[in-house]
Amino acid sequence: MPAQFKGLSLGRLFMLGFRGEELAPEHWLHRALSKQHLGGVLLFDRNVDGSIQNISSPTQLKRLTTDLLDAACGKLLIAVDQEGGKVCRLKPQAGFPVQSGAAELACLGLDKARKEALFCAETLSQNGINLNFAPVVDLNTNPENPIISHYGRSYSANPEVVTEHARVFVAAHHQAGVMCCLKHFPGHGSASGDTHHGFVDASAQWQAQELDPYRRLIAEGYDGAIMSSDFVVQKLDKSALTATLSRPILTDLLRQELGFRGVICTDDMQMGAIRRIWPFKEAVQKAVLAGADLLVIGNNLQDQPEALDAGIEAIAELVDAGGIRVEKLAASISRIEALQGRACAQE
Repeated sequence: MPAQFKGLSLGRLFMLGFRGEELAPEHWLHRALSKQHLGGVLLFDRNVDGSIQNISSPTQLKRLTTDLLDAACGKLLIAVDQEGGKVCRLKPQAGFPVQSGAAELACLGLDKARKEALFCAETLSQNGINLNFAPVVDLNTNPENPIISHYGRSYSANPEVVTEHARVFVAAHHQAGVMCCLKHFPGHGSASGDTHHGFVDASAQWQAQELDPYRRLIAEGYDGAIMSSDFVVQKLDKSALTATLSRPILTDLLRQELGFRGVICTDDMQMGAIRRIWPFKEAVQKAVLAGADLLVIGNNLQDQPEALDAGIEAIAELVDAGGIRVEKLAASISRIEALQGRACAQE
């Protein structure tokens, strides 16, 4: 696909993971960054098979992020999942400092949480990371949840406590010049399944109070990024579409009812909850139609370097077929570029 389609840089709508600890001259990312205007990259320490993906030491990471930003002419979201605790891409084994997780910090109080959040954000900033896919604002309402409660990723079952900690986390990151992404909308804490592996229907467990942290933070002016989840809540969408592909959830609820003005990110489009049900092209088109701005393809669960070309082509076909207006895509690109501008302001 050409770099421009009807005057739009459709590559801005994607964030991709990739294999490699350096940006070698022949790496496919060079074209994605300089010609296709990729919106962002997502870094992992290891792949699911245990091999190193992108992060092996502070020196190596800083060199990689510098090269990525240079290749993108200074306009690129460089993201990691650095929640603390068991979900950290910058690990002590690779020479990075230990960082506490949400469940532990909730027991230590807001002052300790504030210091830890600032330390986390400064570590990210020093290593060239400008977007943290955190904090988790899911409520810890289901102790049997295999992906949230089991790993201590939630601050509390109390929405007020979760909101207080998320507010502190975001403020500390902004102080260090790092953007945040609240997750996993509309609230993953009550679910009983793991969307990494396949279809999850949380309709029976999901509670309206799981929206409270989003509602409160958005009302206070939060306009960074919010990540959707890949489970079904039929109370919110009777068609039983996963949240990432649901217009009632992303547009009607998050964008219109809650009034969110920032970037809506998908969770990894390679998650089993999507990949095992929807062909890639159809999933991309459904996510964009649902209201997602930035489509995340981790290339960690599987390596799919051709995903950017395929994704751009899928959206272009949707436009040509009259399925979506160019103005809608332009608005998404504008939101992404605004977030890039804030994230790269201190680079």
